[in-house]
Amino acid sequence: MHRSKLSRSILLALGLVSAGGAIAADAGTADTSSSGNAAAPTQLDAMLVTGTRASNRTQFETLAPVDVFTKQDIQSVDSTDLKDVLAQLVPSFVVQRLPMADGQVFVRPATLRGLSPDQTLVLVNGRRFHRSALLGNRGAQAADLAQIPTSAIKRIEVLRDGASAQYGSDAIAGVINIILEDSPGTEITAGYSQYAQGDGGSRDFSARTGWALGDYGSLALFAESSDSDATSRTRQRPDAIAFQAAHPELDVPNPVQRWGQPELESRRVGFNLKANASDTLELYAFGLYSHSDGVSDFNWRNPDTTTGAYRTTSIFPGWNLRSLYPVGFSPQYGNTQNDLQLVAGLRGEITPKLRWDLSASYGRNAIDYSLDNSINASLGPDSPTSFDLGRLTQTEKNANADFNYEWDVAALSKPVNVAFGAEFRQETYQVRAGDPASYAVGRGAAAGLEANSNGAPGFSASQAGQWSQRSKAAYVDMEVPLGERWSIGAAGRYEEFSSFGSTVDGKLSARFAITPDVALRGTLSTGFRAPTPAQLNTTSTTQGLDTRTLQIFTSGRLSPSDPLAQLLGAKPLTPEESRTASLGLTWRTDLGLSGSVDVYRITLSDRFSQSASFAIPAGTPNPLGYTSVNYFTNDFDTTTTGVDVVGNYLRDLGAGRMTLTLAYNYNQTRVDNGSTSVATNETQRVLFEDRLPEHKGSLTGSWDVGAWSLMARVRYYGKWTDSTGNATGDIYQQFGAMTFLDLAVGYRINEHHSLRVGADNVFDRYPDEATFQASRGLIYSRNAPYDTDGANVYAQYRLSF
Repeated sequence: MHRSKLSRSILLALGLVSAGGAIAADAGTADTSSSGNAAAPTQLDAMLVTGTRASNRTQFETLAPVDVFTKQDIQSVDSTDLKDVLAQLVPSFVVQRLPMADGQVFVRPATLRGLSPDQTLVLVNGRRFHRSALLGNRGAQAADLAQIPTSAIKRIEVLRDGASAQYGSDAIAGVINIILEDSPGTEITAGYSQYAQGDGGSRDFSARTGWALGDYGSLALFAESSDSDATSRTRQRPDAIAFQAAHPELDVPNPVQRWGQPELESRRVGFNLKANASDTLELYAFGLYSHSDGVSDFNWRNPDTTTGAYRTTSIFPGWNLRSLYPVGFSPQYGNTQNDLQLVAGLRGEITPKLRWDLSASYGRNAIDYSLDNSINASLGPDSPTSFDLGRLTQTEKNANADFNYEWDVAALSKPVNVAFGAEFRQETYQVRAGDPASYAVGRGAAAGLEANSNGAPGFSASQAGQWSQRSKAAYVDMEVPLGERWSIGAAGRYEEFSSFGSTVDGKLSARFAITPDVALRGTLSTGFRAPTPAQLNTTSTTQGLDTRTLQIFTSGRLSPSDPLAQLLGAKPLTPEESRTASLGLTWRTDLGLSGSVDVYRITLSDRFSQSASFAIPAGTPNPLGYTSVNYFTNDFDTTTTGVDVVGNYLRDLGAGRMTLTLAYNYNQTRVDNGSTSVATNETQRVLFEDRLPEHKGSLTGSWDVGAWSLMARVRYYGKWTDSTGNATGDIYQQFGAMTFLDLAVGYRINEHHSLRVGADNVFDRYPDEATFQASRGLIYSRNAPYDTDGANVYAQYRLSF
């Protein structure tokens, strides 16, 4: 299958048969001067490598909006989880906590511009970072930013524009590029934080050291450790209260289950190496490794109502689950992750104007799941209470060849920047089966005892397997300076996938300098996101609690190629396709004021989602006891419109320096057509349109005076809508806007030692209670786009030398 989303006129204008996708020239060698009358330095003057392959672009001069966050910006947020850092710094970036949501408790979904988590491309040092092995919300399989140590980051560049023509699949919402630290010196940090309610204590430690290898390069090493205790924002479940009243001889735990953040231990290490082999040849390599262990609660099983587990039968005479779990049980869901990214390459120049870069990368994310405090009731007394549920593994291999040529054209005052190259990528997804007991259908099933490990069935032998997908791409990317005021750009990419065929995407961009310090910019682009091997081939089983009936239900998500799924209407998956248009105004002044306003419109077709849930047809074998099943599908089309506003103001205040930063995003998504626009799948429509706030913003002020530094940040989230996630008959609740205040103060004891103390959500604010979920003991919605655990107080010590 071949698709082309570009008009013939655009193809002719681009003059391409293939197009864009690697990195820019190393910003470390870039010329930071700009033409014209340069304004006083502002935050728009940072050098870039994201979204442009020209070696002399600054943030102010880009043809598309790019945010640059420094090491100081990153350290202003008290978290070792990069997702939390970006959620406070990037106005259109939202991350959810999702307690008791299976694997998403540990691999939390994060969205840019309200789009799917896997519609944002993540790069590290300009190279593609691999996906997580978890298929999350509606099947999204995205990179897990939490695997990257925050202490290893030099800066973060966020391209807020469609960039598939430059970088390939996934770059529909934008690109997040993590630049690793490479400077000499040592920094050691130790910190502790805790919520005002006395739980969620986190002990964090990080160390980074770097050396200049004489005149031959540099080496930086990183290590980071974080141990976080669980939180609980829970009331006793009403049915647990009734159970206690009916059985006064028993001591029922209060609460019987916990809603909150999981217990989590994380260890991360890495390195970043650059070595000069000659004046025109450099070897580079970097690697990141992360290991984590976490545990989360599941729903409580009531002995009086969970008949599928507590039933007594003649098949197992004398066996009664009440003897093992007299007050019910809440399964404990375990997650062990190992994540690895390795990149190595050579770059140099053939001539001073023709540079090349060859690289290869390997990425792997493996997640082992376990379940404790549970039972496979169909096995009766032979059932274990702890289960190995199996392993998910995502592996990616990339090879890139990139070239950059500065083409002198006689009619132009500056050279045309021409980048071109090729990429090969292979993705492999593997499912390892769990313990046989975790998915066994024992002889007790004939008497109504539930099969599988109760809470999360293990991956069965029939679900296990390994699947791969390969892609080959070629690209070209040009930036043309048309005099002192005009710059235009054109990029195109041809990519062929082994699973579904080929795709062609392109991008046009332009910038007009109204004055040396005020400019208009705009882009038109097409994009795509290719279905992954996991989405194409795997199946899964989940269990939940219906808030109306308080009965456990079992849902099956089938592969689109599954015969039952095809019987219910499933068709082969195809790529999601996008068209993006943006227009912006950017400015800077010699008074220290700078900023930008960018409007955008993103139309997406064949969006990826889960189908409506179907009952199992009568007479169809159902050994896993599914209450309902669904499957992945190219379900519908949407249009997303929005505005990004960023402003910075720097000035001297008294004896110190003050910085004010305003960041605001308005983002609205509407379903245009598809099955989600009709009543058969109303839940999916509501989730896509209203599950995230349309308005999100922050105002940050900092004042550095002498040895002291003060910071205040106001964060605002608009209203949003939640759903119960019931098996049938979903219930919706709208939550109002929320505003949080964060404060911090730092003191530099001397050139080596510094202290910082602060609090997030100083006024200990909480959202409205999730009334429809009270039957489960939950107080605040687990789907909230912000932390619902209240005020968090922290202290941090830093040693630098």
